[in-house]
Amino acid sequence: MAQTTYQPAEASPVIEAGPLGRLGLWVTDHRRLVTAVWVLLVVGLGVFAPSVEKNLSGAGWQADGSESVAVRELAQEHFGGNASHAIQVVVHSTDGPLDEGDGPAVMAEVVRILEDEPRLAEVVPAIPGVSLSEDGRTAVILAGAGTDTNEMVRVATDLKEEVEGLSTGSVEVNPTGSSLLWSDFNEANLDAMLKSEMFSWPVTLAILVLAFGALVAAGLPLLLTLAGLIASAGSLVLINELMPVSIWAMNFAMMFSLALGIDYALFLVVRFRAARMGHHETPREAIAEMMDTAGKAVLLSGATVLVSLSAVLLVPSPSFRSMAGGIMISVVFVLAATLTLLPIVLFKLDHRINKLSLPWVHAGEHRSPAFAAWGERLWRRPVVWGLGSLVVLVALAAPIFGLKTAMPSIKVLPEDASARIGYDQVQDAFGPGAPGMLQIVVDGGDVRVSARTLQADAGVAAVMPAVPAADGSDLQLIQAVPTVDPSDPELVDIVERLRADLPSSALVGGAAVENIDLKTQLDDYTPLVIGVILALGFLLLLVALQAPLISLLGTLASLLSTAAAFGVARLVFQDGHGSGLLGFEHQGFLDAWAPVFFFAMIFAIAMDYTVFLLASAKEHWEKSGDPHEAMVGAVAHSGRVIFAAGGVMVAVFFTFALSGPLPPKEMGVILGVAVLLDAFLVRLVLLPVMLRFAGRAAWATPGWLRRILPNITFSHG
Repeated sequence: MAQTTYQPAEASPVIEAGPLGRLGLWVTDHRRLVTAVWVLLVVGLGVFAPSVEKNLSGAGWQADGSESVAVRELAQEHFGGNASHAIQVVVHSTDGPLDEGDGPAVMAEVVRILEDEPRLAEVVPAIPGVSLSEDGRTAVILAGAGTDTNEMVRVATDLKEEVEGLSTGSVEVNPTGSSLLWSDFNEANLDAMLKSEMFSWPVTLAILVLAFGALVAAGLPLLLTLAGLIASAGSLVLINELMPVSIWAMNFAMMFSLALGIDYALFLVVRFRAARMGHHETPREAIAEMMDTAGKAVLLSGATVLVSLSAVLLVPSPSFRSMAGGIMISVVFVLAATLTLLPIVLFKLDHRINKLSLPWVHAGEHRSPAFAAWGERLWRRPVVWGLGSLVVLVALAAPIFGLKTAMPSIKVLPEDASARIGYDQVQDAFGPGAPGMLQIVVDGGDVRVSARTLQADAGVAAVMPAVPAADGSDLQLIQAVPTVDPSDPELVDIVERLRADLPSSALVGGAAVENIDLKTQLDDYTPLVIGVILALGFLLLLVALQAPLISLLGTLASLLSTAAAFGVARLVFQDGHGSGLLGFEHQGFLDAWAPVFFFAMIFAIAMDYTVFLLASAKEHWEKSGDPHEAMVGAVAHSGRVIFAAGGVMVAVFFTFALSGPLPPKEMGVILGVAVLLDAFLVRLVLLPVMLRFAGRAAWATPGWLRRILPNITFSHG
């Protein structure tokens, strides 16, 4: 982009600056106005932020438009709320039948509590032969869903403590069902995140001080993160009034805000210091140079993250869309704070950002001698280092070919969670498939044929009598108990067979079937999402770097660290290696939502580092036209930033692998391994080696392409 002069309203020297440089100068010249806007924004949205945990939903894990979701909606509307998200209260006696001792009083009190809750529909006491076990020791009281899945999770959260409190010395009361599962999981997940943050903060702070070289400067990312988090949390609460937003949106937004806030602040602070102490520029000149160089890379990085996550919106599942949207909102706020608020803070603090600093900070040069030496080593022996890194990545990625995925089982919950205890008691009393009851909604004229088909199927252990619709419509509900556990892969075959054999009016659903339909949807959309992410990532790099070859290599390199991370995930979570060390019970598969969602997150982070490295390389190429200086200079100037930022992310992500339920452990291991490999092996070894081999061709642009691309440069002055 062309450099133009910037002349503020007050008398100041004219400074050559590009668009972002002029933005930096404008916000510093109008710092009171910009600061006031940020204060109003953070305070205005911050009013809603404290209620984020209470307001956001825990459900939404469904395949919109699927047959199972249709069954759930019909069951809620026509059958007294006897849908997949209904609450089941399991009452179990350890001392004789439930019609003796404390049993009758406890069950009566359970029914009273449920009937007093206005958000519940019909309450059905235990029925002998249906929801009361043969030995009379286990009963299931059904509380129909009177509202949607998200609100039912809140109902479960509000009721479970009171209901569990009815337990006596001889009678146990444990609410269960999908709504309780999500309530218990969200609670365990929140506890895990709080523990993880307690573990990660001391490590993060230590790395920040080392990375920024000064205690004051290390606090700058926290400023950006705090502003971004408060604003994004308040925004999510407001958006939740229009459409349900998953609580996971806030959880992931918290991690991304911290990670990107550190990355962006580190990149800008290093460049500002170099301009002030190394080039002895005035504060305003330093702001302009910082924004035109590092600021441009940060803007491109943020755009790449947003592009990667936007592809997840293609998956028609409320949970996925709200999680991706939540992270994108946090990225927008952190990016805005970096490009408007951080320049003001740096301008005002100036040399005071170096208070309580380490000795190397005052060198005034952001070119690291250690990483310059590393770049020279890579330049001299590219084959050895490039081949070595490639062998490691391919070896770690190899297990990905045996990767299996499925929706989470009950094992994701702690063993003492009420939903898991109740689940196990139902299985013990009514059979392994009882917690995964199938629900078939069928027209009245097809009910007999449907019942006979279900009874004849080898995968069905028991068929309940058909129940007519409560509102008099021509629909009937048949419930059937499968022969296998809800997480057993054989259930997929049973459901597919029933859908093929039952009359055309019959719809097959149930909580377990909703998981099956969601997995099918994820399997169908994963190739599309990955393809879109790769294509958009390449196009964004191409526009920014004006170099098709290195843009393609930078994009493809991200696949290696991603594949290696999922290869490690297969060994750990599918095969169980290290499960004792990490403290989890492996399911024999990876959760089905991990490939599509984690791929987007990993690619976004990987491209973050790619942009930092290649933007620096492009700047050196523009100044020197020398491939050696472009490669070595990029490693020397951005290596320390990538190394430090990667270290912080690895520390944050790996702490999630040490606490909490299984999905956060998956997230911690997969993202932690991906960042570890990407930052330290791909971006600091393999990609520089690619630049070495590509030479001048890395930056070559065909004439026809140059004519249609915008003119973007990374050098300043």
